[in-house]
Order: sequence, then structure tokens, then C-alpha cells
Amino acid sequence: MISLVLSVLWISCLGSNAPVQSPPAVETFTLEQCIAAALEQNPLLQSSHQLYQASLARIHQAKAFSQPRLDFDSDLQPRLFDFKGSDESYFGLSQSLDFPGKRSLKGRVATQESLEIQADTELLRLDITYQVKQAFYGLLLAQQILKYTEQDLELSRDYLQKAEIKNEAGDVAKVEVLRARVETAKAENSVRAAVNEVRLGTARLNFLLARKKYEPLDISGEFPKDGPRLSLDELKQQAYSLRPEIRRLGFSLEKENLRKSLARMSYLPDLSLGLSRHRISGVANTWDFILSFPIPLFFWQPQKEEIAEAQANLEALRREREHLINAVSLDVEEAYANALMTRNQIELFEKEILAQAEEAYNMFLFSFQEGEIGGIELIEARRTLIEARKSYADALHNFSVALAALEKSVGQKLEVESHD
Repeated sequence: MISLVLSVLWISCLGSNAPVQSPPAVETFTLEQCIAAALEQNPLLQSSHQLYQASLARIHQAKAFSQPRLDFDSDLQPRLFDFKGSDESYFGLSQSLDFPGKRSLKGRVATQESLEIQADTELLRLDITYQVKQAFYGLLLAQQILKYTEQDLELSRDYLQKAEIKNEAGDVAKVEVLRARVETAKAENSVRAAVNEVRLGTARLNFLLARKKYEPLDISGEFPKDGPRLSLDELKQQAYSLRPEIRRLGFSLEKENLRKSLARMSYLPDLSLGLSRHRISGVANTWDFILSFPIPLFFWQPQKEEIAEAQANLEALRREREHLINAVSLDVEEAYANALMTRNQIELFEKEILAQAEEAYNMFLFSFQEGEIGGIELIEARRTLIEARKSYADALHNFSVALAALEKSVGQKLEVESHD
């Protein structure tokens, strides 16, 4: 029995000395790391890359020569499949050749189609980048709101504890304790709502990063405060040259022009060359050379309609491009206006609202310390200050999203200028 007890004690000592395994560290992401991870892991973007690779392969297919043909003809056989007994045979090679310039045009058409897919991929990258920024700043805002609500809850609980002590001592009425409990319950409910927002924000960002929805995630970063350096007209000019949709329509226009040229060249005949060894029984072997090409007597059947189709597509694309340029211009104007408006809101908070809320709270705090007001009034003043800070964080978030939308509307990351 004693040995058993000693064994248990020895095992307990070993267990107490064993190193405690720490929980796995939560991975921390900056905004740039989030964007890089999303662009690398996004399934739609990976699919788009594969489609682009397939389009590059089609360029080589369009430029490829047709395969040569081996020809054998055995005539005047005395019996079926009596090749040796035939009196005449041909054996040779033949090759079909596009009229000079057609194969090059086909390759250029396939190249423009590949550039269209590449522009679609760039558009998808822009959209994913914007979504990641939106989710990142949303989670950052949720974390800020949670911090402020926790501060409010801490103050409410502290006052509730003091009110209960004073009530037991007979210094305050029971109603003061009840009011403090109501304020604490409201603060607890706000914390629960804020925690849920952080949870949902984490899930949104994890989804874009191709991670498990509720996998622990920490982010590191701040809201930007500086506006775009370029003027509205400069931003519009950049958008006209950088937006993938406009560039894609440019590739489509070039493709239809090439298709129209290719349709016109279809009037020009393709060639077929053949060379064969000709054997006739009892006669010396000879060589035959064959050159053949179609005569485009019925040119109006396919060729004329192909040209008409390409011309109609060109007109449609020109109208679409005109509409898209107007839409892009409006997109940039709206994003620019939103960025300026939200930036002005930030300046208003920094110069007036926050300072006034701080001053009001300090005045209530002094009055409370002098016994002029009760704790509930102080809590309300503190809550007003916290709400001002929440609204400031919300303004920072709105400006960050507006700036991200402006960058998306222009088609690239923008340089910003400081307002400090």
C-alpha cells in the first residue's frame, strides 16, 4: 500500500514538472498580407488564371500548320486488295497551305482573345482586393467598437458596485441601485452585440482568405486618414487608361477588326500542294506534282456574311465603349465625392466633436467629485464620450472604404497626401 502511494506521488511530481503545452498562436495579418493571401488562394482567380493559360495555348493552335497527308492510290487491281498486281499506283505527300497572311491573322485574333481574358482576370483581382479591404476595415471597426463598449461596461459595473455599498450604508436610495443595474445591463448587451460583430467580421475576412469561417484570426493595422493626391480630372484620365473593362473593350475592338480583315481574306484561295510517285506497269516510273485551290464563285455565301457580322460587332462595341467611359467617369466622381465627404467628417471630429465630448465629460466628472451630480449622470456623460469615439471610428471606417472604392474605380492603388 505504501509503495502504491509513493508511485502515485512520483507520477504526480513528474506530471507537475512536465512543460505545459501552450495553445497555438493566433496568426496575425496586415492588410497587405490579407490581400496577398486572398489573391493567391481565391478559387475564382485561380480558375481565371487557368482560362488565361488555355487562351495562350489557343494562340499556338491558331498559328499551327495543318498536318501533311500521305496519299496512296492503287488502280486496276485484278483482284480486291491485290496491290502487287495493280497496273497503276500513286504514292506521295500533300499539304494544305493557308493563303499568305491568313495564319498570322488567326494568331492575332487568338492573341486579342487572350488579352480579353487577361483583362477579365485583372478586373477580378481589383474586385477581390476591394472586398478584402472592405472586410478588413469592417473587422477593424468592430474591434474598436468592442473596445469602447467594454470600457463602458467596466465603468457601469464599477458604479453599480459603489451604489450597492452606499445603499447598504444608507447613503443612497434603492432606486439609485436599480438605475445602475439597468445601465449595466444595457452595457452588457452592447458588449454582446459588439462581440458578435467581431465574430461575423472575422468570418467574412476568413472566407475571402480561403480559411475556415471561424478560425482564429488577428489583424494589425490602422484606418488611413489621408486623401488622394490627384485631382478629379487626373483620376478620370487614369481610370480611362487603367480600368480593365475599358482595356478589354479595346482588345475586343481590335479582335473584330482582325476578324473583318480575315473575312475579307477568305476571298483569297487556300492552296493544296501534292507530290507523288506514279507507277504504270511496263512504263518507267514518273513523278506527279499537284497544285489545287478553290474558286470563290459563291463568295456571297459565307464571306459576305462574316464581314457583315464583324462590322456589326464593331459598331456594337464602339457604342458599348462610349457607354462604359461615361459609367467609369460617374463611378470615379461618386467615389471621389464620398472620399472627400468622409475625410471632412474626420476633420470635424478631430477638431470639434471629440474635444467637446472630452470637455463635457471632464465637467461632469468634476461635478460628480464635488457631489453636485449622481453617478448615473456621470455614466451618461461617459457614454456620450464613448459614442462620440464610436462615431469617429465609424467615420474613419467610411473614409477607408470610400478610398478603397476610389482606388477600385481608378484601377490602381493611389498615392495620398497628408492633411496633418
